[in-house]
Amino acid sequence: MPDPNLPVLEFLATRRSRPSKTLGLPVPDADALGPILRIGLRVPDHKKLEPWRLIVLGRDALGQLADLVAPRGAALGRDAAAIDKQRRQFADAHLAVAVIGCPKPSDGVPPVEQALSAGAVCQNLLSAALAAGWGAQWLSGWVSHDPTFAREGLGLAEDEWIAGFIHIGTASSVPPDRPRPDPAARIEWRLE
Repeated sequence: MPDPNLPVLEFLATRRSRPSKTLGLPVPDADALGPILRIGLRVPDHKKLEPWRLIVLGRDALGQLADLVAPRGAALGRDAAAIDKQRRQFADAHLAVAVIGCPKPSDGVPPVEQALSAGAVCQNLLSAALAAGWGAQWLSGWVSHDPTFAREGLGLAEDEWIAGFIHIGTASSVPPDRPRPDPAARIEWRLE
């Protein structure tokens, strides 16, 4: 018979990201962030390839990323609103963790499985930060998909990519819950 962990199930059933624009000081220090990062790395990882790594970004590093957004946006033909929105993601932040996908050569683990593992790191980091009492949000945006931004801003290798930025801080407000998927519309049962 299963032995359910009811507080964890309740947390997962009611988990709600906090918009990054509501996150301020204080942010977790290294001691508080350490357990969150360790939990973040406890994900499914076929053949233990560890096809991901983390970069913890403080205020100065985030400011440097913000400074790269406008020239990259202009080079890519982005409009001013898209550039400003992406710039503010970094300029207004105090702490973020960049989750980096770093695929490994493998005969048995295709790139899509490795990418899914990196996504699981993002989800675990987000959930761990929220469970620890911090506000947190997983963001990406067009800069996350730009190899030049990844290389210039984060020093990524040619084959590495940004899975997401997990912003963490103290939430100044809790937004109302958004509509959630209807399980009846999204689940197909094939039990026989």
